[in-house]
Amino acid sequence: MNRPESKMTAPPSQERKIVRVPELFPDLIAKHAHPGRFVHYDETDSPWVPFGENAAIKHLLFDTRHNIYSNILWMKRPAVVGTHKHRGYVVMMCLEGSVHYLEYDWLATPGCFIYETPGEAHTLVTDHPEGCKLFGWMQGPNEFYDPDGNLVMTADVWWFMDHYESYCRENGLPINKELYL
Repeated sequence: MNRPESKMTAPPSQERKIVRVPELFPDLIAKHAHPGRFVHYDETDSPWVPFGENAAIKHLLFDTRHNIYSNILWMKRPAVVGTHKHRGYVVMMCLEGSVHYLEYDWLATPGCFIYETPGEAHTLVTDHPEGCKLFGWMQGPNEFYDPDGNLVMTADVWWFMDHYESYCRENGLPINKELYL
C-alpha cells in the first residue's frame, strides 16, 4: 500500500498545468456553489467611497448569509475612527502606514496582522503622516459610540452595502455584482 508522505515541503509539481481532480459531487457543486471573486485594485471594480472627512473605503465583498464584509480602509492622514465595539470577529492586515488602538500598546505597520474577537471595544488611530491602509475581513455588526459611551450607530453588511451602492448611484457608477456573494 502506498502511503502519502507525512511531510510535504512543497506541492508535488514541476509543470504549469491545470490538473482535473476527482470530484464526488460535480452536479451539486455546479448547481449550488458560488464561484470565487476577483476585485482589481484600481477603481474600475470598486471606487474609494468617502468615509468621513479624512478616510475612504474600497469595498471588496458583501456576504449577506453570514453578515461578512471585506474592504480596505484608507485613513488619508493622521486620524481617528471613533470608539466602536465589534459584535463579530475582525481580521485585518496593515498594508501601508501605521495604526494602533488607544486601548492597546502595539503599533501595526505594513504586514502586521490584527485579529479582534467579538465584544472588544476600542478606538482606531493613525499618527502616521501619510495615514494608513488596512485590509479588513469583518463578520457581524460594529457599534459606534460617542465620547460619553452612548450608542450612535450600528454598521453591518447592510450598512456597508448601502454605503457602496448609494455612492455609486449618486456618482453615476455601475454597481459591481461581483462584490456580492
